[in-house]
Amino acid sequence: MTSSDKLRLSLAICEYDHVRDLTNGPVVAQGIELEVVTLPIAEIFQRFTRDREWDVSEMSLGMYVSLLSQGDRGLTAIPVFTSRMFRLSSFYARNDGSVTSLEMLRGKRIGYPDWMHTAGIFARGYLQHQLGIALEENTWIQAGVNAPGLRELLPPRLPPEVRRESLPERSLNDLLQSGDIDAVLSSHPLKSSLGPNPASTRLVADFATREAAYWRETGIFPIMHVIALRRDVYERNPWISKSLFTAFETAKNRSLERMRDSTISRYPYPWSFTWAAQAEALCGVDFWPYGIAANRHTLEAFLDFCVEQGVAHRRVELDELFAPHLG
Repeated sequence: MTSSDKLRLSLAICEYDHVRDLTNGPVVAQGIELEVVTLPIAEIFQRFTRDREWDVSEMSLGMYVSLLSQGDRGLTAIPVFTSRMFRLSSFYARNDGSVTSLEMLRGKRIGYPDWMHTAGIFARGYLQHQLGIALEENTWIQAGVNAPGLRELLPPRLPPEVRRESLPERSLNDLLQSGDIDAVLSSHPLKSSLGPNPASTRLVADFATREAAYWRETGIFPIMHVIALRRDVYERNPWISKSLFTAFETAKNRSLERMRDSTISRYPYPWSFTWAAQAEALCGVDFWPYGIAANRHTLEAFLDFCVEQGVAHRRVELDELFAPHLG
């Protein structure tokens, strides 16, 4: 098939080793010529959620579920999960000793950037289901992380007993340092937590150990991002879902093989090949699975969290999320 015979699709995505063989070659999505735009992830989410600028785009899983629950049928998705992270590292507190553990967050004022923020959904789920801290026991304060001006793109449908305020004229970093809030929940680090003399710190110092324990207890490996397709493009060309899924899967597998390579230093870290061995010991050989079946438990738990937290305006079912026949 010549280049002129292929369907040209625009793709917006962040930089990842596990997609680079597709975005830069040598992996090709059969029948498709991709026009790749690489941007910071926050910009991709803002522009694609608001304007649907590209045919295919990386997408916040929380935002996608919220849109579906509010009747927006303009998108579908494929079960390719470009970013997955446990999120106990996302809690920050001042270094003054006022809050020193997650258990001390009960009854506190907690800042966050966006209620649909997928990291926050999983982290709030941890507070509620692992620690027994219900949403209504805290006051939730919305603002930009390190700069003022951030407003939420979509309205949550919170339970009436949940207290929430929006302070877009402030930043979470400043609110924390002034004592107006007690903690921050954000995937993006606070600027006050950086440098040689930080004024704030991650609340869970041993987050990796606790996150591994969470995996062993629940079997949930949090999914942050999904690959979304404009529904009009998909409906004109339904074959693209399988083509794209296969290509992303191939690129991911090539990346994992590089990660397992102990011959040379594929990544600038002395023991990089041991990362794969550690992940396999914890999660199994296929520790970064795509597809629905291998991720059903995590996805169902996430959909439950979305209803409980008012991210979803109704319960979204798993079979609504993805184009068919990609199990």
